[in-house]
Formats: sequence, C-alpha cells, structure tokens
Amino acid sequence: MKRVNVVAAAIVKDGKVFATQRGYGKYRDFWEFPGGKIEEGETPADALRREIREELDTEISVGGQVGSVEYDYPDFHLSMRCFAATVERGELLLKEHEAARWLGPDELGDVEWLPADLSLLPAIAAELRKNDGEKANKG
Repeated sequence: MKRVNVVAAAIVKDGKVFATQRGYGKYRDFWEFPGGKIEEGETPADALRREIREELDTEISVGGQVGSVEYDYPDFHLSMRCFAATVERGELLLKEHEAARWLGPDELGDVEWLPADLSLLPAIAAELRKNDGEKANKG
C-alpha cells in the first residue's frame, strides 16, 4: 500500500485552534488541520511552514509535536505528525479550502473531521485546556 507522510498544524490563538474545510478531492467538505506532504530533503517543521505559506499565505512558528497518527485510508496509508503552531505574519487567507473556523476545546466535535484528524482531537483539546489554564494562572 502506498505510504504518504504528512504534517499538520494545530494553529492556536486565544484558546482556540484553526480548522479548515477541504475544498477538493475525494474528501471534500471534511475538516482537517492544515498542512500537507513532506517533500524529500525537508524536515517536518520546514514542510509545515512551506505548506501553510502555500495554503494560507501565512508565516507560522512551529512548536512541539501534539500527536501523531497512522491511518489506513482505502487507497493509501497516512503517517501524520501534528505540531502546535502560532501565526507569525499573515492573515490566514484560504487559498485551497472552502471554509475555516476557530474552535475551542468544547467545539471540536461541531464539524465533520477527516478520520485521521479525528484521532488527534483528544490531544488537541488537552493542549488547548492546558494553555488556557496557564493563561489564567498568569493573569
């Protein structure tokens, strides 16, 4: 089975994560964390910065890994690593996606996720709650 290695960004701002709705392909209309394929010679962080620049016209800062997924779709095996990220420059302009939403930890179930991305939700919700708790302790 064909193996596809990808990276995804959990772009966080004000206790919410940025989710995008696919506007193309077999899984059109499903929601995902933005990102894409790692090209030969790229590090995961380099690939993620490139993909976000291409898809959203935005520069990001890549943080630690939030989770990883191994998932068998009918046509390929997906190996995905998801990293925390923040916007450094840009407005998150949708160039390939139909829609986007900022979702809080209790809103993650409000959209229909791609199967692989779905398995990242518990880790992302925990990360959002952790970051929110750290802000409350500082303020």
